[in-house]
Amino acid sequence: TASKSGLAGLTRLLACEWAAKGINVNAIAPGYFVTNNTEALRADADRNAAILGRIPAGRWGDPGDIGGAAVFLSSRAADYVHGIVLPVDGGWLAR
Repeated sequence: TASKSGLAGLTRLLACEWAAKGINVNAIAPGYFVTNNTEALRADADRNAAILGRIPAGRWGDPGDIGGAAVFLSSRAADYVHGIVLPVDGGWLAR
């Protein structure tokens, strides 16, 4: 939790310092994704069910799901977006 809060704070700080120079600083906060790191969680039937039960989308994220957020934040559509941490979590934080 401390490291995630630190990254969020650093994102906001750098956004404030660099926005006037035309540099956007934002972050993407992924939720539970299908990766090698989550293989044990997905293989544990109880943990997998508990996690999926809390994700409104009802599925684990696919690494490709992050791509849309990255494309948006890298595009002209996000020129006036500074200092946000964009959750890509299937609705996990909405609960």
